[in-house]
Amino acid sequence: MDNLSFRTTFRGVRGSIPTPLTTPQIEEKLARALRHAHPEDLKNEESRKAFIATLPIEVRGCFGGNSSCVHVEVGGHHLIFDAGTGIRGLGLDLMNKEFGRGEGKAHLFLSHTHWDHINGIPFFVPFYVKGNRFTINSPVPDIRARLKGQQVEPYFPVPFEAYSATLVFPDHSGKTSVTIGDVKISWKEMYHPNASHAYRVDYAGRSLIYATDAEYKSLTREELQPSVDFFRDADLLVFDAQYTFGEGLEKSDWGHGSTFIGVDLAVDAGVKSIAFYHHEPTYSDFKLVEILKQTQVYLKPLAPKSNLNMFLAQEGLTVDLMNG
Repeated sequence: MDNLSFRTTFRGVRGSIPTPLTTPQIEEKLARALRHAHPEDLKNEESRKAFIATLPIEVRGCFGGNSSCVHVEVGGHHLIFDAGTGIRGLGLDLMNKEFGRGEGKAHLFLSHTHWDHINGIPFFVPFYVKGNRFTINSPVPDIRARLKGQQVEPYFPVPFEAYSATLVFPDHSGKTSVTIGDVKISWKEMYHPNASHAYRVDYAGRSLIYATDAEYKSLTREELQPSVDFFRDADLLVFDAQYTFGEGLEKSDWGHGSTFIGVDLAVDAGVKSIAFYHHEPTYSDFKLVEILKQTQVYLKPLAPKSNLNMFLAQEGLTVDLMNG
């Protein structure tokens, strides 16, 4: 890994529960694709591949169905934010690197311990390889006991003690940040049932915010200012936008945000790019795209001169913050 790298890769982007595509959803994608096809697009394999490449992601693919996990390669270090089912695929990829030889080191940061943010841990293969070392970070003091608790019989057959890798649980009581080499990671408590923490990664003049599972109860400037300050001038804000603005009002105290609120905060904080994340499991890929379009319309009168880049988090998508 390049020591000057700062790459963010989405491994799990759905909220609440993993959401695989259904047969009716796949059929709808095929139907939409075929509407745009011409005979010359289908005459051979080469033309079919070329045609597929022209289709938007919501037609030719999907944004993803795994629950929360983001992999950050920064300053020569592996940082992993949350361990939903997306961490399983990440683990398989890491096994092709030094982690497969028992020589891997990584730092896991957990926003909170609701199931959709930890239920991939038992399926993370590098944990079972002797020699690997993982530092598991959380502002809450009983994080080891919480993770151990999800792997007890009769709920799971493999106990937490079965891992062969070295797992370290530093005490962050009273702290608001930690430094790993030249990388600084800060955190802030957010409003969410049982509490959640947002993280900020600063390195070489660039910054990433991972702010999932947060509800902004009061939209007054005074109440929002701490979040604006934490997000200030970020190159990329990964933002929980699980609901539409209207649905968010109906689901008060559920602990999630919307694209509109994300844009308000991003504009005030001078954020360069915002990735809408933690997608609602009942929203299709087509609905997600429609919400994004509505948000782009919302931004124009709000901040006519804004250059804010908005996009939907998608599994497998990598954002290079050093060359973005």
